[in-house]
This record gives sequence, C-alpha cells and structure tokens, in this order.
Amino acid sequence: MKKLINQPENVVKEELEGIALAHPDLVKVHISPHYIVRADAPVKGKVALVSGGGSGHEPLHGGYVGMGMLDAACPGEVFTSPTPDQIYEATKAVSGGAGVLHIVKNYSGDVMNFEMAAELAQAEGIEVASVVTNDDVAVEDSLYTQGRRGVGVTVFVEKIAGAAAEAGLPLAKVAEIAKRVNENGRSMGMALTSCTVPVAGKPTFEIGDDEMEIGIGIHGEPGRTRMKIKPADEIVDMMAEAILGDLPFKSGDRVIAMVNGMGGTPLIELYIVYRRLAQICEGKGINIVRNLIGNYITSLEMAGTSITLLRADDELLKFWDAPVKTAALRWGV
Repeated sequence: MKKLINQPENVVKEELEGIALAHPDLVKVHISPHYIVRADAPVKGKVALVSGGGSGHEPLHGGYVGMGMLDAACPGEVFTSPTPDQIYEATKAVSGGAGVLHIVKNYSGDVMNFEMAAELAQAEGIEVASVVTNDDVAVEDSLYTQGRRGVGVTVFVEKIAGAAAEAGLPLAKVAEIAKRVNENGRSMGMALTSCTVPVAGKPTFEIGDDEMEIGIGIHGEPGRTRMKIKPADEIVDMMAEAILGDLPFKSGDRVIAMVNGMGGTPLIELYIVYRRLAQICEGKGINIVRNLIGNYITSLEMAGTSITLLRADDELLKFWDAPVKTAALRWGV
C-alpha cells in the first residue's frame, strides 16, 4: 500500500484538520464527533441541509459545505456510515429555525443512522425532512442496500436543493425539489482498478490487468458484469444505453450531465468519455445544457468513471445556475 498518510487510523481526523486550515473562510470543523459546518452557521430563518457518508468519496460531502449548497457534512470513517451522534450534533449546529433537510445516500447504515439522528433532533423541536438518493441503474439490490444505490445524483441534489434553501424556500418545498432531482436523475459507474481502504491495507477486490467491471459501486461493490476491457466509446455506449433507457430519457429533454472520475482517472480520459456521451445524446435529440467533468464523488484512488444525467426543467436549471461557494464547487460569486 502506497499512500500519503501517517497512521491509517488517523486519516479522517487529519484530513479534517487540513480542511479547517485550508478553508477557514468557508467552513468550521468539529472534531469528536466529526462534522463540518459552513462558517456562518447557523443561518437564521434558512432551511439547513445536512448530508454525510463514509469518507473516501471526496469532495463529497465536505467539499460541498458552504453558501448555496450544504450547511453541514458528517464524514464517517473510510467507507463507513457516520454515527447518529455526528448527524444529530451537526443538525443542531446548523438549525436556524426553519427546519433541516437530511440528504441521505441509499446505503443501509446511512439510512438507519440518519433516521435515528432525525428522531433525536425532532425530540428537541427541530423539524427534519429527509430525501434518500437512489439513482444507480446498475443493480436493484447490492451488498449494502435495499433497492438502488445513491451515487452521483447526490451532488445534484445538494446543489439544487441548496440553492432553493438559500433562496428562502420553506422546508417542504426544498424537500420536494430534492426529491424531484432524485427522481429525474440516473447514474452508472465502471471501474478499471480496485481501491485500498487505509486500515485494510489491501485492495477491496481483485481485478485482472485486462479486465473492467461495469456497474461498480462507490465502495467497490460488484457491478452488473466483469469483462475484458474495451475502447472508451464502447464502454460509454454500454453505460449510456442503461442510463437513457431507465427513466427513460427522450428526444427534446434538457439534461445536466456529469462525467465523474472515481479518484484515479486523469481528465484526459474523462473528456474522451464526455465526447462520446455528448455524441450519443445529440444523436437521440437530448440536449446537454450544463455539464461537470472531473472528480465529484470518488472511491479513493479507483480508476474508472461514472455518468450521471439529470432531466432538468426551468426551475431546476435556475437553482443549478444560482451562486455557490464551497471548497469544491463555486460559480456566480
């Protein structure tokens, strides 16, 4: 194992200390329990957004804390759900009196712990709503879920619902917008390599030098199929067919597209993936009106990519374009 770390058991704590030193204008970091809040939290009269999950997916979620996006993020240990007390304390820290929205990826531990934290917060008079993301078309059930996994659309939910909250909309409306984003977004990923969790010290799974896995999860969960590696265009064709046929997307749709790196994929390859995706969408009359290309929801140093498409109406596009200022995503400011 070759990693730029000190002791494996200190990776998350030391990362959080680095975030605090790097971005004091954007966030405040609390250690034990671990959580990150925006620097001006709590914002009185604004719906607060709280998300979280296992570390190792950076910049998700801590990189998205700030104006126009999340109010708080709760990082668990690597690939491990945050604990109820983390989520509860973060929820209290950012509650500004207008309610709190929990954004939860559909993994059993995340769902259970966020539910427990919501009950604790509600017992103290904090109104909490939740939205669970489940956009992965690869498999219906996985090692850690009942139903589909929550993956790339989580970034879109955090951005768009974050803008709705920043605009002063009430909790019920912010939650409705978050759910609409999830319902209209679909994702699929693939891997060329495994990744290594620091405390494990060995790859999460074994894969041959000439193999790839289609439909992989962000924790290294098995996908739809393992096969010999193919040219990029053929890989994108397989992924796009599964994504486009699932909603289904249709001619005339406007979409926001994300070509995401899994942590170990260079941008030169991601742009090759986007090139083919854009060709496919154009051929089907689907108009990509906004895009993101880069590392937005990763799996440590895994080589691979995921594609997320969101069918966007005027309201969702308005909130997508709204100003955002976080460590990992910023425009309009």
